[in-house]
Amino acid sequence: MTPYLIRRLAEALIVFFGVTFLIYAMVYALPGDPVAALAGDRPLAPSVVQAVREQYHLDEPLLTQYGHYLAGLVRGDLGTDFSGRSVGGQLADRWPVTVRLALTAWVIEAVAGIGLGVLAALRRNTWTDRAVLAFTIGAVSVPVFVLGYTAQVVLGVRLGWFPVAGDTAGWPSSYVLPALVVAAFGVASISRLVRADVIENLRADYVRTAVAKGLSRRRTVVVHVLRNSLVPAVTCLAIDLGYLLGGTVIVEGIFNLPGIGQLLFQAIRGHAGPTVVGVSTALILVFLVASVLVDLLNSLLDPRIRRD
Repeated sequence: MTPYLIRRLAEALIVFFGVTFLIYAMVYALPGDPVAALAGDRPLAPSVVQAVREQYHLDEPLLTQYGHYLAGLVRGDLGTDFSGRSVGGQLADRWPVTVRLALTAWVIEAVAGIGLGVLAALRRNTWTDRAVLAFTIGAVSVPVFVLGYTAQVVLGVRLGWFPVAGDTAGWPSSYVLPALVVAAFGVASISRLVRADVIENLRADYVRTAVAKGLSRRRTVVVHVLRNSLVPAVTCLAIDLGYLLGGTVIVEGIFNLPGIGQLLFQAIRGHAGPTVVGVSTALILVFLVASVLVDLLNSLLDPRIRRD
């Protein structure tokens, strides 16, 4: 177990350094001077520009800048934007909104994905199965911004079932509609995975043996089939939780939710390089930690993974 843990941590560190350096390089390679943009239409004195560039190490080579950033991360400092605000403080203010949205979407994904998958498998080749298949194809094919705007107009504006935008109604009213949009792709993926696994397990010898011994179909499905069919789905759901925390950027923008996604979107529009890098780093850390924990859980459940 220890060698496997060391290997996974080493892989996660390589991914972390590689991705964060790539993001850092891309952000600071963008055209325009972020320091000059602070003043808007009024030009800054050259001495002020130089002082700000020295404060943020913008006058040093890229690798040296990245080294300063990593040194700050070791101290728990995600950086400071050009207006003097702490990136960590901004994340702390926005994080609860994103967590509420992600958890709501995750619950919808788990319940609807598993439920639709089991339903489609038990009613294979019926109109129910075809309807679930059509939904999954549509959910996977339609871009999230199209789905978001469509849901906002139809369910929010015309039907008035949900708040259109903002966090005005609080949780859960303001989060159900954007959570449905965020969860749509995951529901489609989980339902297709569960459907395939349930169908495969229904054909297994142990199911035929259970039926031959007089076990009812419901008990066979609940006790035997579902227990074996849900292991891959649980793994995907655990990974998706990390993805959902970082995958709400577009949806938070559409529904005007003041979360991390909106913060990142505003930082990109405002050329706030330190904020973009800091937020991206936090999201990468969340995803990598979730990925490592899922791999460790799988290795405990299936020791063969550690030997691969």
